[in-house]
Amino acid sequence: MSYFEDWTKHSETVENENDYKAYISKYYELEKNAYDAILTKYPDNEDLLNGKAVDLAEKLGFGKSEMEIFVGFLEGVSTSLTEEYDYKSVTDDSDVSLKIDYEKLYYNMRDAKAEWLYSLKSWNNVLTEEKMQEITKKYREDNIAHVEKIGRNDPCPCGSGKKYKKCCGKK
Repeated sequence: MSYFEDWTKHSETVENENDYKAYISKYYELEKNAYDAILTKYPDNEDLLNGKAVDLAEKLGFGKSEMEIFVGFLEGVSTSLTEEYDYKSVTDDSDVSLKIDYEKLYYNMRDAKAEWLYSLKSWNNVLTEEKMQEITKKYREDNIAHVEKIGRNDPCPCGSGKKYKKCCGKK
């Protein structure tokens, strides 16, 4: 079984609630430490983003026994890469090259509601306070619900064919 299949099995299948929670908690902790390491060393973090998969996993705090969790990390960061990376076929000897778009990564962390990640102090090494506020504002604007108001003389949305004021809009 590949690391990706192991990751999918462990992260999506709940056989024992306590084991599942422990596994996901471990993932969150390792993910947080990996991002913190990458952001802290920015812009001199190339050694953490390029190399053999097993070596990168070690450098980012994932042990050899946690390679499937490392692949889960790669799956998570894949939406924020400038060049697509095939994380599904990663083996110990796979060459990994991650070119991260940090603004997109920050936005995606907001989108995932991962406060433990987007609130890391090490983001200050990468993005200015103004840039983080700008990205946060854009995220909020993108996630505002818009409702079209129905005019009194528009057709009723219930499909009756009557005007709204003569159908569902009657008070």
